[in-house]
Amino acid sequence: MSGLLVAGTTSDAGKSVVTTGLCRAFARRGVAVAPYKAQNMSNNSMVCHDRDGATAEIGRAQWIQALAARVTPEPAINPVLLKPGSDRRSHVVLMGRPAGEVSATDWEAGRRHLALAAHAAYDDLASRFEVVVAEGAGSPAEINLRSSDYVNMGLARHADLPVVVVGDIDRGGLFASMVGTVALLEPADQALVAGFIVNKFRGDLELLEPGLRQLEALTGRPVHGVLPWHPDLWLDSEDALDLDGRRSQDTARVRVAVVRLPRISNFTDVDALGLEPELDVVFAARPRDLADADLVVLPGTRATISDLAWLRSRGLDEAIVEHARAGRPVLGICGGCQMLGRTITDSDGVEGAPRTVEGLGLLDLATTFSPEKVLRLRAPAGYEIHHGRVVGERTAGPVTGTMVHGALEDDAHRAAYLAQALGVTSTASFPAARERRLELLGDLVEEHLDVDALLALARAGAPDLPTLTIGRRP
Repeated sequence: MSGLLVAGTTSDAGKSVVTTGLCRAFARRGVAVAPYKAQNMSNNSMVCHDRDGATAEIGRAQWIQALAARVTPEPAINPVLLKPGSDRRSHVVLMGRPAGEVSATDWEAGRRHLALAAHAAYDDLASRFEVVVAEGAGSPAEINLRSSDYVNMGLARHADLPVVVVGDIDRGGLFASMVGTVALLEPADQALVAGFIVNKFRGDLELLEPGLRQLEALTGRPVHGVLPWHPDLWLDSEDALDLDGRRSQDTARVRVAVVRLPRISNFTDVDALGLEPELDVVFAARPRDLADADLVVLPGTRATISDLAWLRSRGLDEAIVEHARAGRPVLGICGGCQMLGRTITDSDGVEGAPRTVEGLGLLDLATTFSPEKVLRLRAPAGYEIHHGRVVGERTAGPVTGTMVHGALEDDAHRAAYLAQALGVTSTASFPAARERRLELLGDLVEEHLDVDALLALARAGAPDLPTLTIGRRP
């Protein structure tokens, strides 16, 4: 089996970026490549089809990586998707289907069946593709979780995968975190860690070179390249760590305020708005942040009732109602649409204790939660992922609700909505912009990483490597 595991010194170190870029670079070389992430924890998901044609749910990042690899997205590329429902419990999506919950207290025992399924999915991909580029999760040096790990070194050991460790130099402490990542691993794990990649570098590379050479000397492992920070490099994200950076030009004349819900999901719905030069898209968490907004967007959420309570606790409910009563547009997407209605009923306890709560009352609709999840692809663009069944009117004056994620990515739909709601003429193409970003990432990887060496590493496996003992050179 030929493959490569892209691990990171931390969460958000650049694993997704490097994995996506390598998929595009390998695909350019004519390699049949597939992305893979054993377990993703994210409320940003996407609908695709499984190999039998049924609808399935996977992480958004892996869906984008499949586009970069120029292959059809499928559940095997993200066999386990955990969707946080609270600080201690997550909803499980296994091979694209709902599969109960897992809690922090049964983290090891409750995930054994997930590990088996995840590794079987990897083996399946490896049998069908020349190379699989696997993305790790968090850090491989979470030594308290190593015994139950099947995403990082557990996967690498299962498939005998060479590992490259990515570090974000913009955060500081790069060299210590890279050396420490290797040194904390047991010898059998260290034997698979075959190199490093530096991410988000700004400045003169000559100043960095002495540190890179010392890193190689200390660890006995090469640095496979340094990716620069680039202002136009913006991919669909799998978590909310980069929400503050998702905005358009400050010189735009029309302000769009997206309510930053605690359990926000599929916030990539508004990425297409951020491409429009006339729109300034910001995320808001206080009533005063909505005061001068031309459009308020209530996005999707993993927990509609809880986030509606949060909305009320901060006075954002009143600010949204006042905004609508002033004749200014409000757009609710999925959970946001449900909040805009009159009632939300959860008789089966899908989101906790059975109850019925009042919505904001801006739309004449009622939502009823059901344990069965709706997964549906919509034409020409968009998809549905939800438990709530919504009945009633989805427009009322300036207020619009939709259960369809991704509809704004369709250029014609977005242009019609912006013209009607804001009098704005759309000048952007979202599909073209996404492809430009993937091509830009491919170009950066080709220019700044040793792609040939990484491809050879994926095909040949890790070479003989020294074992590090903390505080000592190899």
